[in-house]
Amino acid sequence: MRNLTSKLPNTATSIFTHMSQLALQHQAINLSQGFPDFDPSPRLISLVEQYLRTGPNQYAPMAGVRALREQISDKVATTVDVCYHPDTEITITAGATQALFTAMATLIRPGDEVILFEPAYDAYGPTVQVFGGIPKPVILRAPDFAIDWSVVAALITPQTRLIVINSPNNPTARVLSDTDYQQLIQLIRNTDCYVLSDEVYEHIVYDGVQRRSAAHYPSLRERAFVVASFGKLYHTTGWKVGYCLAPHELTAEFRKVHQFNVFSVNTPIQHALADFMKDAEAYLELGAFFQKKRDFLETALQETGFRPLPCQGTYFLVADYSAISRLPEKEFCETLTKQHGIATIPIAAFYHRDINQHLVRICFAKQEQTLQQAVERLLQVSPF
Repeated sequence: MRNLTSKLPNTATSIFTHMSQLALQHQAINLSQGFPDFDPSPRLISLVEQYLRTGPNQYAPMAGVRALREQISDKVATTVDVCYHPDTEITITAGATQALFTAMATLIRPGDEVILFEPAYDAYGPTVQVFGGIPKPVILRAPDFAIDWSVVAALITPQTRLIVINSPNNPTARVLSDTDYQQLIQLIRNTDCYVLSDEVYEHIVYDGVQRRSAAHYPSLRERAFVVASFGKLYHTTGWKVGYCLAPHELTAEFRKVHQFNVFSVNTPIQHALADFMKDAEAYLELGAFFQKKRDFLETALQETGFRPLPCQGTYFLVADYSAISRLPEKEFCETLTKQHGIATIPIAAFYHRDINQHLVRICFAKQEQTLQQAVERLLQVSPF
């Protein structure tokens, strides 16, 4: 043990685990970790039960159950107008995070540079480091978290191997525009850089905002891994099923890693998802479903000391608490949990260094009753 050298010496327990444990300890309403507190469709549950009883309980094919890959191919063809072949360009994964991890494992070599946009999902940076890569963060700031593409251009070197994008974005709730994608295309046109596009909130967009995918752009698609999640699609985060889209050359390399990492994913759930996906309304209505919750929370926060920032997508809302307290974000979130019974996440946790903007992330993927109770508590928060 004395010769063990940590690959992640600066990585501790995640803020999500910390705040969820604190919420449990203080019986707080947990609006921190990103999971719904309501059940998935009863029909989907019934389909899982059906397949559990009727036989497909052994290993699935390494790439995933073909019926599910076919349904994904049809979905992408309908929603993005792009064809990914179910046999050679779609892989079922054990959640989106495993897909992200495997894509990075496929590409990153020691010394490779990876451009990340912060605030960022907390798995990106540590995964880059595990494979010997060097994270190159681009710092985005409130209130709009807009990307200055001239800063990105200055970071690109011959060692730049990968750029990671996330739209709709967790935690900022921002959606990349066509202009953003065109700028990215121009920057990497004459490079050997790849793109990893995290699109797990793909159907959760609001107010008529047009969501773009990396798959929409041929010059990006040919060098991109696109990652999606059934957990976000069907309110089943605990099932840990996702998928990765990529051109066949990239998929072949991705699967070389995937087969020795996870090999295959839960078989009966894959069959159930394949059947359930035939009803497209279940995911096409997600935007309207969550917009009602976002609108309720935004309106309610106007009566509190919290100021909501624009929310274009995801089921997270960023709020400014500077009118309530000048405490640093983590300390504020801990105090809010202990003294007022509401758990949130500090936005500072999504940066590689301490940046205090007096912001918290609030998850509104909750039942109406949960949100109402949370608002009642937030109304009682006075300046401290």
